[in-house]
Amino acid sequence: MHAVAHALAVAGSMTWQITWALILGFALAAVIQALVPKAAIARLLGDDRPRTIAVAAGLGASSSSCSYAAVALARSLVRMGASFTAAMAFEIASTNLVVELGVLLAVLMGWQFTAAEFSGGGVMIIVVALLFRMLARQPLLRAARQQADRGLPGQMEGHAAMDMSISTGKPLLRRLRSAEGLTAVSHVFVMEWAAVIRDIVAGLLIAGCVGAWVPASFWQGFFFSGHHLAAALWGPLIGPVVAMLSFVCSVGNVPMAAILWRAGISFGGVTAFIFADLLILPIVNIYRKYYGARMALLIVAVFYAAMVLAGYAVELIFGGLGLVPHRATAPVAVTGVTWNYTTWLNVACLLLAGILVARFLRTGGPAMLRMMGGQPADGQGGSAAHEHGTASCHGPGPGAGDHVTVRNR
Repeated sequence: MHAVAHALAVAGSMTWQITWALILGFALAAVIQALVPKAAIARLLGDDRPRTIAVAAGLGASSSSCSYAAVALARSLVRMGASFTAAMAFEIASTNLVVELGVLLAVLMGWQFTAAEFSGGGVMIIVVALLFRMLARQPLLRAARQQADRGLPGQMEGHAAMDMSISTGKPLLRRLRSAEGLTAVSHVFVMEWAAVIRDIVAGLLIAGCVGAWVPASFWQGFFFSGHHLAAALWGPLIGPVVAMLSFVCSVGNVPMAAILWRAGISFGGVTAFIFADLLILPIVNIYRKYYGARMALLIVAVFYAAMVLAGYAVELIFGGLGLVPHRATAPVAVTGVTWNYTTWLNVACLLLAGILVARFLRTGGPAMLRMMGGQPADGQGGSAAHEHGTASCHGPGPGAGDHVTVRNR
């Protein structure tokens, strides 16, 4: 019981430490998603030219941070005619270049990790684009598209199909200040939380157990932390493997990354670990169902190689510039709840979350929430409420009549 209590105390302390960062990150991401319509994404991703890959990365960074939803949306884009390589770039960016991940990394581990995540993510997308150009032959791509068109279900299909952005007929600030804008932001905010809450809780519990139960000496030996060169070479190779076996994805793997960093994994290794949320075993099985076994194997091989190379690049660049933080000073220490800036920020952000949740409940949000895990009505994306048009969510009280549009993707 003492060991269990210790693990729960570690997990609870980390939860308190990151609550405001999670809420703020998801709120900022909700604003971005509410302002960026995604109905025309597939038309912008029809080839694998550098400009198209850059557009895919930018659109992905403004999309859902849920790994399952990102994978489902990438399959939907492929079915709608997007380049397979561009769809993969979109998928990577939507889980590794999103604002909520950057905020959480900065608070829990330090700004250097946020910078490493975004710079390494760019390296990873470039490597993935080059490797798919070289290795993904047309017969394999045709077979993958045929398999994708079968529409076998994965997870979070309904969430991936939803586009809750507001209309673009008004100036940016007016859209943000409008009742429609508040409704759209509240819907995106709650839906994103619903999509990743399981992984966040699992990640915190696993991190608490690892931090409380696994002796530091084990990790130090496993990561060769006493040998700088060996650790730098081994970290990016083993980091994704540890992530694959953890079953935790999205932003939920950041608490575990913090524990591994303190335990001795290299800077590049912990970055590669965070990237590997798209290679956990349940998602690898979804790749098999979406694209067939051969393409799933290629995706795993290409993603793994890109994560390793991105980890090495981060290690070299940040190490060469002297930007790798010292483990003892990295802000990942687990402390109790005290009246400090974290507490005040948590109170403020919890009030913000309460406002958004209340708006969500009053404007038809629960009906959309029930659609998250289901299949889109057309089998490849879109609202379950309308065949070709839009679905409007109305609610009573002030602001009734405001709506959020769920467009076919």
